[in-house]
Amino acid sequence: MADGPARGVHDCPVELTGSEVKEQAYRLLTNRFGLDGTQRALDLECGPGTVALHLADLVDTVFAVDPAAGMLEQGRVLADERGIGNVRWLDGDSRVLRDLGLPSLDLAVMAKSFHWTDRARVLHDLDSITNEQAGIVIVSADPPGTAPLPAWAPVVADVRAAYLGPVRRAGRGTYPEPAETYEATVRRSPFAAVDITPLDQHVVRSTEELIGLQLSNSYSTPSQLGPRRLAFEEDLRRALLAHDPSGQYEETIRIEVLIATRPARLDGLTEPVPATG
Repeated sequence: MADGPARGVHDCPVELTGSEVKEQAYRLLTNRFGLDGTQRALDLECGPGTVALHLADLVDTVFAVDPAAGMLEQGRVLADERGIGNVRWLDGDSRVLRDLGLPSLDLAVMAKSFHWTDRARVLHDLDSITNEQAGIVIVSADPPGTAPLPAWAPVVADVRAAYLGPVRRAGRGTYPEPAETYEATVRRSPFAAVDITPLDQHVVRSTEELIGLQLSNSYSTPSQLGPRRLAFEEDLRRALLAHDPSGQYEETIRIEVLIATRPARLDGLTEPVPATG
C-alpha cells in the first residue's frame, strides 16, 4: 500500500515534544552516526527548525533548507533566542538540492516532507552530496495504520478544507500520491540498509498550541493562507472549542525514525532507484 500524510494531522516539522521521546531520538542518531560536534548535517524542508535547532548541539553545522521564507525567519528568531549560531538557513527545497552549493554531508534529516517529494530524485541527489559513511533519517509522525486519528482531527481537516480546498498542498505544489511505501523506495536506493525505530508519545495541547501546529504544517502555512490567516485561526478556534470546550486536545503520536545507510557491498549488489524529472 502506498503511504503519505493521509491523516492530515502532522507533517514537517515532526514534534518530539515528550522529553523521553526526544532524548531517545537524538540519542539514537548520536550513537548510530557517532555525532561528536564535527559533522555537517542537512535538515531538508526544515520548517521553523524544530529538528535543526536540536541537531545544532550535536554537529558542527546544520544546513536548514525550506521554501517558505516565514518558516526560515521563525527558525532564525528561535536560534537567536537560544544562542545557536551554527545553523545556516537556506531558501530552497528538495528540487534544488544540488544547486545549493552544500559541502559533503555526514547526515541528512527529513520529516514528512519526504512523502510528497520526488522520492527517487531526492535519494539520488542525496547520494551525490553525502559522503560514503553518511546516512539519511526520515522522521514520520503517525505513519498510516499505526495509530487511530484523534477525535479532533476531522474538525481541523474540515476548517482547513474550507480555506484551502480538499487537495492537499505541499510547499509550492500539491501532494502526489506515491505508488509504493517510502520504506520500499528507500530500500531500492543507494541507502538500502534500513532500520526503523518506533517511538510513542502522549501529547495534550491547548487550543492555541493546536492552532499553532496547523500553521507549522506545510499544507497550511501562513503564506498559503495569506490575508485569511486570522480568519482561519478564529474559525478553527471556534470549531475546536465547539468540539471540546475544555480546550485540551489529546492524542498518542507514533513516531517512526527510519535510518538508512549505504550497505557494505560490492558494485552492483543494490538496485538503484531511477531518478525522474
